[in-house]
This record gives sequence, C-alpha cells and structure tokens, in this order.
Amino acid sequence: PSCPSEKAMVCFGNMFIELPKAKTREMLRQDQEELDEEINKLRKELRVKVNRLYEAQGKPELKGFNLNPMSAEEMKLINRILEG
Repeated sequence: PSCPSEKAMVCFGNMFIELPKAKTREMLRQDQEELDEEINKLRKELRVKVNRLYEAQGKPELKGFNLNPMSAEEMKLINRILEG
C-alpha cells in the first residue's frame, strides 16, 4: 500500500481518482494559468466595451478604469512590507 501523503483524491465530473500529489499540483497550476489568461482577456475586452458605451453616451472616459490588479506575488511583497 502507498503512503496516503503521496496521493491526492481528485474529482473529475462525478468520479474521484487517486493521483500522485505532484501530478495533481501540476494539473492545478496549469488550470490556474489558463483561468488567469482567460480572466485577463475578458478584463481587456470589458474595458474596451465600457469605453465604447461611455463614448456612445457622450460621457467622458472612466478614470482609473484601465488599472490592472496586483499579482499574487506583488500582494505577498506588499504584505511583507506592511508586516515589517
């Protein structure tokens, strides 16, 4: 029998499959990268659409709407600085 700490139970649809933790971690990392790319793409598209809407309504462009969120790494660094 294998050590429980070497395996992880992963849910695929309505099934649970036992996989090595390293493989599970890599799968989750890849999924997160793909989700981050999709989120960034949608944010960029939203900015363009909102600016078009404001332009069509004769309103000035939103101020601060083109800001980008901080990455997880940037947030860690900020938290370290704030903690002293």
